Amino acid sequence: MNYYVGIDLGGTNVAVGVVDESCRIVGRADTKTRAFHPAQEIADGMVSTAMQAIADAGVSLDDVQWVGVGTPGTANPRTGVVGLAANLGFRNTPLGALVSERISKPVFIENDANAAAFGELMNGAAKGLDSVIMITLGTGVGGGIIIDGKIYSGFNYKGAELGHLGMVYNGVPCTCGRRGCIESYCSVSALIRMTRESMQLNAGSKMWELAEHSLDKVSGRTSFDAMRQGDPSAAEVVRQYEEYIAYAVSGIINLFQPQAVVIGGGISKEGETLFDPVRERTYAQCFNHEDHNCTKILQAKLGNDAGIIGAALLGRQYH
Repeated sequence: MNYYVGIDLGGTNVAVGVVDESCRIVGRADTKTRAFHPAQEIADGMVSTAMQAIADAGVSLDDVQWVGVGTPGTANPRTGVVGLAANLGFRNTPLGALVSERISKPVFIENDANAAAFGELMNGAAKGLDSVIMITLGTGVGGGIIIDGKIYSGFNYKGAELGHLGMVYNGVPCTCGRRGCIESYCSVSALIRMTRESMQLNAGSKMWELAEHSLDKVSGRTSFDAMRQGDPSAAEVVRQYEEYIAYAVSGIINLFQPQAVVIGGGISKEGETLFDPVRERTYAQCFNHEDHNCTKILQAKLGNDAGIIGAALLGRQYH
């Protein structure tokens, strides 16, 4: 039996899994990321955590074929260099080489959102498909593009930043410095902003009670939970948020016409409360109106495991 190590490197945590030939995680370990420490120290932590995961799986390093890393920022899988990962302090960092020299295995790196999309393709919501777009609705909006079973990230490995497609000219400011990006309207951060704005206009809203009468305690669930309790102002926030997602997704579908768009991130756990209206509003705006031949809109299945599984199987892309 062959095994593969997947490392999901985040700005806060390093999550590692050992994945078998059936794309199942059979061993795990995690640690805190030493962000903004020297890259050598971050690589030390990644490898020591990988060794713990290998021990947890009950296998030896000899059984491991390769190591894959999903990292924030721009990652060149051909050279193993992370061009820029601002929340880690990486700039032109040879992460692949740093990890490989410590664990003596081939190491493949990829942007973390691309790795997550690949994980959903290999053993998640998109299993069995080969042309898939994944968007992750979190603090920001991440994106991953799979075309004919291959990760697509552009000639300079900086592509698939779907959250920074323009959505509204001169619209809400975005963290990237532009205005009107998809991220400014479809992220959970945007939902929280919209919820707070509605609360300030509706003093009697149930959302105040759920947020303990503090704007600082508003979360991505506040408007959805209040909507379920019959709050009309919360229902309007949710309706508008779903309209934004549908508008963004319909544009992505019209551009790529993939077999599926997979939506992940914490807000996707709302399930059909979110997905049913998003599908209805998205399809009404799609260029393709053939019901039997439309892009599927799917809820991601793997959660945080998508990045681990996708990273672990990167060797199937680049080996």
